Amino acid sequence: VLRCLGIPTRVITNFNSAHDKNLNLSIDKYVDVSGNNLHLSEDSVWNFHVWNESWFVRRDLGSFYDGWQVLDATPQEKSKGIYQCGPASTRAIKEGDVNLDYDSPFVFAAVNADCVTWIRYSKKRKERIYSDTRKIGKFISTKAVGTNSRVDVTANYKYPEVKEISFKISYSQYKSSLMDDRKILVTAV
Repeated sequence: VLRCLGIPTRVITNFNSAHDKNLNLSIDKYVDVSGNNLHLSEDSVWNFHVWNESWFVRRDLGSFYDGWQVLDATPQEKSKGIYQCGPASTRAIKEGDVNLDYDSPFVFAAVNADCVTWIRYSKKRKERIYSDTRKIGKFISTKAVGTNSRVDVTANYKYPEVKEISFKISYSQYKSSLMDDRKILVTAV
């Protein structure tokens, strides 16, 4: 319909799409002390989810948020009392501006939520034991114009994941620091 009105529109597919039911920007899993799943969260991760993007000028949010906007014709959650999603600015999603209207937190979580595992000791005590910051929002894609090729638009939604760099320091490089720390510890006792 939007294309018929002359509004640029494209289909987007998000792989490993988070469904953050409680809008806390994480996908939470709870286990007991034996590691058994407690089924306390309605959050989930879908293999993929599809929505549309349309190109709008955002006078309501300011020109910073002009450009591609997420519109989901098949929303799974109510927004302001009805089933709707968007238009959420992809720029807002990328910048983490989750306090804006039009379902920005939900879309942000769909592409960038952390998957967190908690041990629940009691109703009042839980401890985070694992967090995966890279699982959600993979290969966010659209179809190329004029061909059947995939165009990766992940960079429109999120910054590149930080790569961990491992390095080694020889003992001789920090040996004197250890001796200084030991002196401080002995003096304090």
